[in-house]
Amino acid sequence: MKNKIAPFLISISAISSPAWADPEDYVKVPTVEYGERELEVKYGSSKFANDKGQFSTGTFGLGYGITPYWFTEAYMKYKKAPGERTHYDAFEWENKFQLTETGKYPVDIGLFIELEVPRDRNEGYEFRFGPLLQGEFDRVQVNANLFLKRQVGLASDSEPAVTEFHYQLQAKYRLMREFEFGVQAFGELGKWNHWEPREQQNHRIGPAIFGKIPLGGKEAMRYDAAWLVGASKAAPDSTLRFQFEYEF
Repeated sequence: MKNKIAPFLISISAISSPAWADPEDYVKVPTVEYGERELEVKYGSSKFANDKGQFSTGTFGLGYGITPYWFTEAYMKYKKAPGERTHYDAFEWENKFQLTETGKYPVDIGLFIELEVPRDRNEGYEFRFGPLLQGEFDRVQVNANLFLKRQVGLASDSEPAVTEFHYQLQAKYRLMREFEFGVQAFGELGKWNHWEPREQQNHRIGPAIFGKIPLGGKEAMRYDAAWLVGASKAAPDSTLRFQFEYEF
């Protein structure tokens, strides 16, 4: 019994634990649209087994394609943990760099760098970075992102910071611009050079839908939603996540 509840107890004591992975997180792609501006809303809610409650996060963001190879976006993040009210949680700054010309090589490559500044500074600053990989096979698009995540500036009485290994996987079929479908998977394996036992890792996988709806001129609405189920004991039973972007 102790082994079964340990991942959940650990998640309560440390918000950076894999069990509390941000449910609104989405699969990043390496391509950059120069001059594109966007307003974005993301939301995700994870439900845990045995009535342990739901954990939800949401963000509101503004992004801009500064150069043909650099896109930056700032977010305000909100959180609701079991037994708590929804509250402002952190400021996030994402940066995406396109390293190869789209379609020139078998794999498009990008670099993702993120900084999170929490409301509670005792939690320290969070950095996440890693490569973004994308391949095209006729109408099928495949993405694989590998990230390292680390918190710095933790309170003196906190547990020592470690560098964690995360992944994002996605495959989708481009049926039409307005509607595409596929599958997404997210995972946190623990310390980058010494993974947690399988039962303490967090793996989620499930179906996803995507689309871009033109609104005239440069304006468009883009959506991305998925229903993920836990594929390991430490993962939530289910996670619903969606993302809406208004591009102009």
